[in-house]
Amino acid sequence: MDGKFASQPKKMCLAAGWTGTLTPVDAWRMPPTPTARRKRVGIELRKMREAAGRTAGEASAVLGVDRSKVTLIEQGTYPISAERVITLADEYEEGDAEYVDAVATMASDKSKGWWEEHRGLVPAGILEISEVEHYAHGLVTYQICHVPGLMQTADTAREIFREVYPPLRPLSVEARVENRVRRSEILSRSDESYEAIVHEAALRMEFGGPGVARAQLRHMLALAEQPNVTLRVLEFRSGGFKGAGQAVMYARGPVARLDTVQLDSVGSPTFLTEVNQLENYRKIIGAMRDRALGPTESRDFVSDILKDL
Repeated sequence: MDGKFASQPKKMCLAAGWTGTLTPVDAWRMPPTPTARRKRVGIELRKMREAAGRTAGEASAVLGVDRSKVTLIEQGTYPISAERVITLADEYEEGDAEYVDAVATMASDKSKGWWEEHRGLVPAGILEISEVEHYAHGLVTYQICHVPGLMQTADTAREIFREVYPPLRPLSVEARVENRVRRSEILSRSDESYEAIVHEAALRMEFGGPGVARAQLRHMLALAEQPNVTLRVLEFRSGGFKGAGQAVMYARGPVARLDTVQLDSVGSPTFLTEVNQLENYRKIIGAMRDRALGPTESRDFVSDILKDL
């Protein structure tokens, strides 16, 4: 590390009254960032504990740790081993063995995904979306105004990010475009089923002009020919429908209780994991499927829009 910059953290600490020894490594070390999976393990352990009517203090006694550590585990800021997940699940008398095994597997995974390369370059919420998508056992999305992110071309994504307010700097736009393109690689995985329910409004939006829009629709049609990708179109004439005011991704987990709903928002994404919330969105998606055109008719519909551009 350059001496000029290495000395700055030390000066700041001395000014604050700290008199210990500070090395360059200490100066720049940051606490580990909780991953989406670690957060989900914590959420599920809290659900189990509360369903069993147990306190964090009782859980800490079982693990032989301080009560504050149980709180950190449930917040996803402190890791827990798979063995200890099973110990707590047994203590909570959780009877769903498949569910417990899935949570324990999540806890045991310490690998870092490709999205970590983008940490600090794109918002943390986008990295969480990348992680959830990567580990999903299937994805369903419905979009009203935008082509689904995983189906966007780089040019479409770039034009959408240029419309963000407050405006993003060019480097921030390109970082988000790169992340989105990398995320879309999961569509090439034969084990990753993907269903997109797209409103006609999104298909007729011309981000970047007719040329970009034409290339975007051709890209969607090509993706829709893949055996693991299903495209359904909601026409204007289909009328009103449940969920019309939202953009949603539904990620299936290894068991239904570990599914995740992700809602788009201006600030950062919102993740829903409660059982009743998941069930509500399953019903909304089912109602949308009933209103949408079938896969073949949907591809024909997109082709007709393409001819008009």
